[in-house]
Amino acid sequence: MRLFIGNKNYSSWSMRAWVLMRHFRIEFEEVMLRFDGFSPQSQFKQRLSEISPAGQVPVLVHDKLVVWDTLAIAEYLAETFSELNLWPRNAAHRARARSVCAEMHGGFRALRTACPMNIEAQLPDVGALALRDKPGVREDLSRIVNMWSELLSQHKGPMLFGEFSVVDAYYCPVVMRLLTYQLPVPLDLKAYMVRVTQLEAVKAWVEAALLENDFLDFEEPYRLGR
Repeated sequence: MRLFIGNKNYSSWSMRAWVLMRHFRIEFEEVMLRFDGFSPQSQFKQRLSEISPAGQVPVLVHDKLVVWDTLAIAEYLAETFSELNLWPRNAAHRARARSVCAEMHGGFRALRTACPMNIEAQLPDVGALALRDKPGVREDLSRIVNMWSELLSQHKGPMLFGEFSVVDAYYCPVVMRLLTYQLPVPLDLKAYMVRVTQLEAVKAWVEAALLENDFLDFEEPYRLGR
């Protein structure tokens, strides 16, 4: 298996697939395609067009099969490695888990736009302004707080559905955003965030992200440089 990803510091969707595979010890070769822009003329888009018609990362290549989109990758891995229980074992819990992943997949646009993932940065002022000026960010944060609180209460932790699953991999980049922009959450959710950051796969991703030292101005409209 080969997993094509973007810059670890910025690519939230790449993080989801990579952390999922690393946590469950699914062997793969990592291929990083550096973000140099997203126009059709960029090297990133040109290289990616040779691999996937969607033109986005992550992309999983297994033998001659090409799977794109994080959720599709997660489902393919869950079917291929059914013994690993990437989704919760209980059918009702699996349905709920897929629902909250789909919600992340298609939602939280205000938060994702105002607070793009940037693991290296510390941007509390940007986060404070986003909360003050953007109702959508406040709504997204409230929904995340309510969702996580309900799931942790129901399943008793340490992860959102008890054991680590696709859902926790899906919300890893949200944890990164909350830390970078220092968005306020209750103490029990801060404890969950600490547990996520202590996972071996997450620590490995973060360590690599911090070593990139690759400032991309189009990914950081709120900073002039590092």
